[in-house]
Amino acid sequence: MNRRRNLIISLLAALLSGVLVYCIYVLQLKQIELQETVEIIVPSRFVATGEQMTADMLTTKWIAKASYEPEMIIRAADVVHLETSVPLGEGEPILAWKISPYRLMPKRDESTFQIPREYVLSVSNGIRAGDQVVLYVSGEESVSSRLFDQLVTVASVKTSGNLEVDDPKNPNLLSLADGDLQKMYASRRDANAMIDYVNLNLTEEQWLQIDQLCKQGGHKLVIAYSPMSMDAVKPQLIGGGS
Repeated sequence: MNRRRNLIISLLAALLSGVLVYCIYVLQLKQIELQETVEIIVPSRFVATGEQMTADMLTTKWIAKASYEPEMIIRAADVVHLETSVPLGEGEPILAWKISPYRLMPKRDESTFQIPREYVLSVSNGIRAGDQVVLYVSGEESVSSRLFDQLVTVASVKTSGNLEVDDPKNPNLLSLADGDLQKMYASRRDANAMIDYVNLNLTEEQWLQIDQLCKQGGHKLVIAYSPMSMDAVKPQLIGGGS
């Protein structure tokens, strides 16, 4: 009887030892998994909604593999030139849904307004859809001045026949997307027509301010091309673009 009891005790001890060894093995595997890391792309500073991402805004961060989500961005090339749909905090993982490739679309607080021809004193012939421009106001009885501190995005530039002003053989937007500075310059030089209508992405307050200033005819807009439109292309060129 004692031998049988001892045998049962020995078997139970062996079974418990096996379970303990297995549990330790599982815990070790879990610990190794937690120690594995993934390098992701994060902002190097706070980024407001609607800002266009550039290379100098980005840095990398290592996180535990267990915390990684498929929507997290791991390549800087997937972020540069896109715009933020929501604010991004410094060091915050960039998720795919938080950025957008549709640069010509107005931001959440903007709408696209066609500027009446009678509101415009002059417009730079070099501007194209996707550019950022500076707006100045000129009046006969007031000092000319810059209208807004921030740059304004051009949604489209049209001819009198409602055609986009561009080089049909070398569209500016395609060159912009490819980061090809030389082709962008050529497309501006070889444009197919003069600009008659300009569509700008403006907030309601900006449009009302323009309308209030210009509707009586005492003030007119000067729409000037800004070289900052090209700044987003340069990091890609430095990295080996066309």
